[in-house]
Amino acid sequence: MSPVTETLPVLDIHPVAGRIGAEIRGVALSGEIEAATLAAVRQALLRHKVIFFRGQGHLTDQEQERFAQRLGTPVAHPTVPAVAGTATLLELDSKHGARANSWHTDVTFVDAYPEASILRAVVIPPAGGDTVWANTASAYLDLPPELRELADRLWAVHTNLYDYAAARPDLGEDARRAFQAVFASTVYETEHPVVHVHPETGERNLLLGHFVKRFKGFSDAHSQSLFQILQAYVTRLENTVRWRWTVGDIAIWDNRQTQHYAIDDYGSQDRIVRRATLAGSAPVSLDGRPSVTRVNGDLLRRPAAAE
Repeated sequence: MSPVTETLPVLDIHPVAGRIGAEIRGVALSGEIEAATLAAVRQALLRHKVIFFRGQGHLTDQEQERFAQRLGTPVAHPTVPAVAGTATLLELDSKHGARANSWHTDVTFVDAYPEASILRAVVIPPAGGDTVWANTASAYLDLPPELRELADRLWAVHTNLYDYAAARPDLGEDARRAFQAVFASTVYETEHPVVHVHPETGERNLLLGHFVKRFKGFSDAHSQSLFQILQAYVTRLENTVRWRWTVGDIAIWDNRQTQHYAIDDYGSQDRIVRRATLAGSAPVSLDGRPSVTRVNGDLLRRPAAAE
């Protein structure tokens, strides 16, 4: 997503919460969306951090991908296969352990994690299954000065060895093992700065969530204690917005300045959503150092950017 300076159409925007989240009405998302409307959507996303669209039932898997191609560069999940008939869509099906009921930013176990995600509601239970998003920029501003100074210098190790399915005792051992075999088929471990500057808004954000394993220079026990302190600022209710899904809804969030949590309160009912993610760049610490990734223990070396 890039900044836009031209005059843009005025969208029908309705904030959902005070610090994050807005519903946009009267826009039909598609691969044929007008460029000016798309630019206005991008601008709203940067401002509100997560935006919601009702009544997008016309979107198929392929049309969701085409819209994603207009908004950015879609990328597949590093380890989980794409939905059949698509190049990049990820299906999250509650019956296969994909409930994601803990706070996280998508795919932070790699250095260049996605800049944005586009989630489409396919099957939604009649009650429950809401998603909550948190504003990691306002969370940073909420930190007391002394804690902010510490966070500015911290680095965290993120890994995909986190086990979603272990949080679901009803799955059984075989199902948990099968889920983990796919999700962690390749082990990623990435060192990220805890505080990074958003490349488009200039806001400082906290980069935390459930993929964090430990903080560099701290023991596991001390890391856990410090993580709980910092993470609590992200998930304060004042920094959150909650969305009640209906089939055909679309949520788009800026993955660089949010965390989210899918509430697991719907028992054995079906919940299926499909996600497109857009390629991002590695965050850089306040002193200019980029994130570093190891794949199965080996340092990942990316080609240098062209001068």
